Amino acid sequence: MPAQKYNARDVRFQIEDFLNPGTWTEFRTAAGGSGEGGINTFTLGHEYETTDTTTFGSQGQAETQNMQIGKSMTLEGFRLKDPSTGALDPAMALAELQAERLGDDSLVGFRFAAPGDTTWTVWPNATFQLGDQGGGNNDKTSWACTVTRSGPSTTAAIV
Repeated sequence: MPAQKYNARDVRFQIEDFLNPGTWTEFRTAAGGSGEGGINTFTLGHEYETTDTTTFGSQGQAETQNMQIGKSMTLEGFRLKDPSTGALDPAMALAELQAERLGDDSLVGFRFAAPGDTTWTVWPNATFQLGDQGGGNNDKTSWACTVTRSGPSTTAAIV
């Protein structure tokens, strides 16, 4: 079958529970998690650091090489909160708690998979930083978080 486009709403995202390593909690999207979806937009970012390798022999043409690759993912959507208990959505609550941790404790696992994938893309060490939250008179409250990879990616089977 030829490659085809797929729905962004069907990509899955999970955060590792820092209190229970190896336990993963899914962010609610259209297809993932349970109940109404909170995440409705994601952006996978790539950042490169290069070095200039131009010499006199380059004949006036700039030469560079990639020396470092950085990856991050921004998750955005609606902040989900249980109106009767005040509890946040479990994945959002973990992300908000993780964003308050510093140093070695600021690193935790994050993974994601597109529809049809048989393996997760895993960032074994990632930091979480909260984005803006809020809204206007006729809005639902927004929520945003940027996950930044620290070190290389790995994979894990989706079971």
